[in-house]
Amino acid sequence: MTGREKVKKMTIEKIKSLRKELHRYPELSGQEVETAARIKKFIRKHHSSKIIENIGGNGLAVVYDFSNKGPNIVIRCELDALPIEEANNFEHRSRNGGIAHKCGHDGHMAMVAGLVFWLKEQDFKQGKVILLFQPAEETGTGAPDVLKDERFRALNPDYIFALHNIPGQPLHSIVTIRGNFSSTVQSVAIQLKGKESHSAEPEHSINPALCMAELIQKFDTLNNNDPTKEDFRLCVPVYSSMGVKSYGISAGFGELHYTVRTRSVEKMEELKQEVNNILSAICPKHKLRYTAEWVDYFPAVVNDNTCNQIITETAKTCNYDIIEKSTAFKFGEDFGWFSEEYKAAMFGIGAGLQSPALHQADYDFPDEIIETGMNMFKGIIKKILAN
Repeated sequence: MTGREKVKKMTIEKIKSLRKELHRYPELSGQEVETAARIKKFIRKHHSSKIIENIGGNGLAVVYDFSNKGPNIVIRCELDALPIEEANNFEHRSRNGGIAHKCGHDGHMAMVAGLVFWLKEQDFKQGKVILLFQPAEETGTGAPDVLKDERFRALNPDYIFALHNIPGQPLHSIVTIRGNFSSTVQSVAIQLKGKESHSAEPEHSINPALCMAELIQKFDTLNNNDPTKEDFRLCVPVYSSMGVKSYGISAGFGELHYTVRTRSVEKMEELKQEVNNILSAICPKHKLRYTAEWVDYFPAVVNDNTCNQIITETAKTCNYDIIEKSTAFKFGEDFGWFSEEYKAAMFGIGAGLQSPALHQADYDFPDEIIETGMNMFKGIIKKILAN
């Protein structure tokens, strides 16, 4: 092994070690204070670059300024974890009970942070590279908060790129999609208010049980779980509750929480109207008052054609297998907020055919693809700044 190869191996091991450290100490959306501090410490240790802190909340922007002229490129990743209990027993398992990196954001951060070793050796004659560690992706609030931050606006991005690991696809494969990369997603919290009574006298109560059952059945009729269809849409119940755990009381209130997803913003508005129509027809029939609060909005990620072409060319240069999907992924991604305002694109990296799915308790980011992601980001940056 040559000296250069030894240095490269040591560098990759440092980045993998960071990934495992981030995995041990996950934090929920909007609470990523220590995660950001760990990233800052890692970057400061290996290069004295400019860091903008608390961007869009707990975010970091690491700026490599090669010239005031030329394109400014943002490479974005996510800081937050999920409220899921770790099911794995490996040494780097989560130390924070009920919270774990089950979407791979620990791996995404490690890839992007690892670019500092390469960037500090570059001497591009134009442009800037901004490494953006974005908070609160899982709730859909992080990207819009970053966009509201004047310090981010002042960086004047010309291009924004991001990736996501994709379980079920071959390791190291690059997944590209023309047009929409992800779906439009929103959630709704439905509150139902009736009247309690003694359970021996249910005739004196307004119990929401039958209404909730009818709503669940009606919402199910809205589903078309075929992402190849223009009218693809999903209404998935994620949480429900009713009354209290007291056998002497007929319930007088309940709630239903759904996440809904479509192929486009326009289709989402149509689906929301249908949900509201169902509520206005069924709840009064059962003499129930209701409220519906729409939250956690994720606009579809729409890949810019030029950015997508750069991704494809980079994958070819790196000799990675390219999988071009014809339809968007069904998951939501708040990167869609960036694609609404800037030239932006997202791509996937295969996380392995046998990998547990995203958001499953036994999922773990595969370290094998850290270098793959870094190679892709390096190639994208070179294609833009070296021209």
